[in-house]
Amino acid sequence: MKSADVHPKDRLLATASRLFYAEGIHAVGVERLVSEASVTRATFYRHYPTKDDLVAAYLAETSRQIRTAVDAARAGKPPREALASALSVVGEATCGEDFRGCQFLNAAAEYPDADSQVRRVIDDHRQWFFEVLRSEAAAAGHPEPDHAARVLVLLRDGALHGGELDDAETVRTTLRRAVEDFFPA
Repeated sequence: MKSADVHPKDRLLATASRLFYAEGIHAVGVERLVSEASVTRATFYRHYPTKDDLVAAYLAETSRQIRTAVDAARAGKPPREALASALSVVGEATCGEDFRGCQFLNAAAEYPDADSQVRRVIDDHRQWFFEVLRSEAAAAGHPEPDHAARVLVLLRDGALHGGELDDAETVRTTLRRAVEDFFPA
C-alpha cells in the first residue's frame, strides 16, 4: 500500500513511531513529522492538537501492540509458564537490529512531569504490566505476589536498557532464569 493510500492520521502516527523511537521525541520536530508523513501542518494539528497528543498516541499504540503480544504469549498456559512467556516478549524485543530500548522508559526520560498526559500513558502501561505479573505470580502460588511482580518489572526495565548494551541471548536467558529462580518447579 502506498503511503498516499494510508489515512493522514495513520501516516503521522507511523512516522512519529519510527522517528521518536529511532531518534528521541524531543529531537524530532513538527516540521520533520509533517514533511516525512507528507501532510500539511493543518492536517497535523487537526488530528493531534499538540505534539504531546501525538506522543501520547504513539505510546498508546505501542502499549496496545505489547498487550496483544503478551496476552497471546500467555494464553492457555499455566501461571509459571505464562510469566516466562510474558517476559519472553520483552526478551524477544531486545533482538531486533533496530532495538533502541524501551519506548516507555525513553519517553519517561524526556517527560519528567508526572502529571503530563505522556506520563499518564506510560504509568498506565507500567501498571498494566505489573498487574499481569502480579496476577500470574499469585496464581503460581508465590507468597508475595506484589513483591515478585515489582522485582520482575525491575528486571524487565533492566533488560530493556541492557538489551542495547548486552548480548540479546544473555538478556533472554536472564529473564527466563529469573522466573525459574522466583518460581521453582
